[in-house]
Amino acid sequence: MTPVEIDKERVDLLFERARQEIDDGLLPACQMALARDGEVIATETFGNATPDTRFIVFSATKTWVASAAWILVGEGKLDVSQKVAGYIPEFGTNGKENITVEQVMLHTSGFPHAPLGPPDWATREGRINAFSKWRLNWEPDSAFEYHPTSAHWVLAELIERLGGTDYRDFIEQRISQPLGLPRVLGIPGDQQDNIADLELCGEPPDPDELESIFGISELPQNEVTDDALLSLNHPAAREVGVPGGGGVMTATTMALFYQGLLHNEAGIWDEPTLRDATSRVRNNKPDLLMGTPANRALGVVIAGDDGKSNLRGFGHTQSPRTFGHNGAAGQIAWADPDTGLSFCYLTNGRDLNIIREARRSAGLSSRAAVCVA
Repeated sequence: MTPVEIDKERVDLLFERARQEIDDGLLPACQMALARDGEVIATETFGNATPDTRFIVFSATKTWVASAAWILVGEGKLDVSQKVAGYIPEFGTNGKENITVEQVMLHTSGFPHAPLGPPDWATREGRINAFSKWRLNWEPDSAFEYHPTSAHWVLAELIERLGGTDYRDFIEQRISQPLGLPRVLGIPGDQQDNIADLELCGEPPDPDELESIFGISELPQNEVTDDALLSLNHPAAREVGVPGGGGVMTATTMALFYQGLLHNEAGIWDEPTLRDATSRVRNNKPDLLMGTPANRALGVVIAGDDGKSNLRGFGHTQSPRTFGHNGAAGQIAWADPDTGLSFCYLTNGRDLNIIREARRSAGLSSRAAVCVA
């Protein structure tokens, strides 16, 4: 294989940008990885972590779960145009009867605030019982509002019913193992020793700063509270494997997963299904806060050519075809089909200044995208 040529000077600039906030005491630790041609080409860890430290990847987990659904689509077992209730009859209550699988995967299904937590989330019976009680927050397909966890609990049940096994095992057996990667969802209690706990850092932005950027002096509250994120430090929560945000892995694992999506050399996914799922925008409704078009494909976000890729966590220098997903704490993971690069940035520092956190993700992505000579 021809050696991958990287621009060492630009890699150094990328690492220095991340290192500075660790040195300044703003974040406890971070970890990054760049990969190309199926191999890691650069990786670094800063702060109170080691290269083997695993991080909770929060919503960046969603791409793993969506990609498991793509396997079932390619096998003809799942049709995203069909109603969820056709596969999960218990779901079809309280106005949810006509919600399609596609709407669930695009965050247009209308139940972003549907609750599911311990102890119900730990058993299949508890989860299904919760589905039957969920009610709509708004009419399906009438808007785009991010579903932090509810939609992916539904995807997890679809994977179990159509894949014939526990969703966490399905992801390990059908995705992780063929890619030579470790288990990432549902980590047994005796295998959690090197997982970094999330820490709260910094101070929230002041109301004037919020007003100048968002036009409001106080951000609306949703399910992704600091307490909710900190709850994933608990061993029992990590063992559950919350499908919308409970994945555990290194930046290297994530970067290589995205290489798998780019090249599919292991033949995990049906090729037309994979390319459609990672390239065709199906939801371009504006988000409720910034009015930014969603630019969502079937489980990933696409950078796009509208000049707003930085608002999606991608920075300014990737190609418009770049696809990926961000996560709480400013984490970001993506792949750029034009350069063949994949990148992942992870941290266990939840910066309470969300403006600085967002700028960090975009800045690191911008630097990472130009690291190939």
